[in-house]
Amino acid sequence: MQMTISIITVCYNSSKSIADTIESVLAQDVVQLEYLVIDGASEDNTVAIAESYRTRFAQKGFSYIIQSEPDKGIYDAMNKGVRLASGTIVGILNSDDCYAASDVLSSVLTAFEENHTETAYGNLMYVKNNKPYRYWKSGKYVSFKYGWMPPHPSFFVRKDAYEKYGMYRFDCGVNADYELMLRFLEKEKASTVWIDRVLVKMAAGGASGNGLKSRAVGMRNDQLAWKVNGMKCYFYTILLKKIRKIPQFFLAKMQKGEIK
Repeated sequence: MQMTISIITVCYNSSKSIADTIESVLAQDVVQLEYLVIDGASEDNTVAIAESYRTRFAQKGFSYIIQSEPDKGIYDAMNKGVRLASGTIVGILNSDDCYAASDVLSSVLTAFEENHTETAYGNLMYVKNNKPYRYWKSGKYVSFKYGWMPPHPSFFVRKDAYEKYGMYRFDCGVNADYELMLRFLEKEKASTVWIDRVLVKMAAGGASGNGLKSRAVGMRNDQLAWKVNGMKCYFYTILLKKIRKIPQFFLAKMQKGEIK
């Protein structure tokens, strides 16, 4: 049976960026694709922009679902999308992010089919002023205890793995993505494979914030992610998670030409 893929974009007042995100999904060369836009009752014209793409999705034979209603935050919206998704594999693309090339999703499908894996992840390029800003080259899986984690926008999961291991929690704040990946890969030992290419280009910044206060809150939420899963990390684990980001800025400056 051929695998299918569902992509979820969660958005709220994203009229400035949603078109680029949708275009990158529409450009994918896969045969079967389901795209879900889960909107949190935006007050701008985000939904109108999304609606304007219905004909083009229909022309490509892609399933296109738009749902707009109030939610309890980004991870509540992601859970809604996962529950609605009908594909074998589920990916989440933020409303200001784009796929790096037209064959990203076909490479994801190939990785799942060839490796019979429950999850897969790739590399991520942060972009600022249309230039590489931070290059997150994931590397092969190692324990989260050493500060390692894959970039969430490049993390793809079989739908039945969500049913088996659970959904996004609300008690770890904006680090709920870290908690979910920690739970899947470190606690439950879900099988995974690294796709060594940039899958997503992400706007520099994001919900987790960059201020000292938000960083402190983030570190506490990282520790909480271990606690709620009944696991213990090393005393240096959370600090290493931060330190691992530093080389990514230098790697980005070394990139020239097309990112693969």
